[in-house]
Amino acid sequence: MLINPSKIYTYKDYLSFDENDKVEIIEGEVITMSPAPSRIHQKLISKILTTIENYIQAHNGECEVYPAPFDVILKNDDEDIINSKNIVQPDISVICDKNKLTDKGCTGSPDMIIEIISLYNPSNDYVRKLNLYEKYKVKEYWIINPIRKNILVYTLTENGYDAPISYTFDDRVKVYIYENLEIDFPSFNL
Repeated sequence: MLINPSKIYTYKDYLSFDENDKVEIIEGEVITMSPAPSRIHQKLISKILTTIENYIQAHNGECEVYPAPFDVILKNDDEDIINSKNIVQPDISVICDKNKLTDKGCTGSPDMIIEIISLYNPSNDYVRKLNLYEKYKVKEYWIINPIRKNILVYTLTENGYDAPISYTFDDRVKVYIYENLEIDFPSFNL
């Protein structure tokens, strides 16, 4: 795939890419995703996803949880989906409005997104996606760093994201979109 650095890419372009192309589009720029993630990255996704899914089922919840690869198309209310310039594949997405779900993924903002840092492009999650998810009003955004063994939790207020709450892998981490769900990181034996 040849990328033209001066072109503004949209969802229409994204649909024309080969399915083996591992890319996201942020503000119209194509971002190449890193090679296969580490074992700990995958273990974190598995453990967190299972915990959230079990909680949803135990409480007859309406939300659904999806791991990457899962397309999330972020768009403005007045924007046609095909013209969206923001298509991401979060490591974990929790969507509580089923009207946002399509066969292709999620159109609109998930309630919660979790990204696990890649060594190849950490600023993508710490800066670009943080700003993007705040702009599109994702209620809760976690950044997990498996090397430093820490978690930053951002929650949305009417003024944007509050300063993050910082946790380590020795903590139980509250999921703020739910009243009484915590992720017990010590139980993961990482």
